[in-house]
Amino acid sequence: ERMARAANRVREMRGGVCLIGPKDVLAEVPLPIAGLLSEGSARDVAAAMEGVYEGLRACGCMVHDAFMTFSLLALPVIPQLRVTDMGVVDVDRFEIVPLFVDEDNR
Repeated sequence: ERMARAANRVREMRGGVCLIGPKDVLAEVPLPIAGLLSEGSARDVAAAMEGVYEGLRACGCMVHDAFMTFSLLALPVIPQLRVTDMGVVDVDRFEIVPLFVDEDNR
């Protein structure tokens, strides 16, 4: 349920970062330009991201700079496997990797 609420909120913002608590949004950063860039000032975005990091720490996340760490998982220009809007991509071979295999493809 929380994942769906977070995804819906990011969709409403036309891209961004959203941290959902048990009942409501704990922090968010709208990134409406291609889902990557903000229309706000650097100062405003930095303050909003600090709110996200504070919320993550309050939830028990100990990953340093979690947003950048998670963002790298989707960056399709770094070799190996990456998560994209098209699925999991092997960027060395430029192929979408099937997530499920049937008995014939063992």
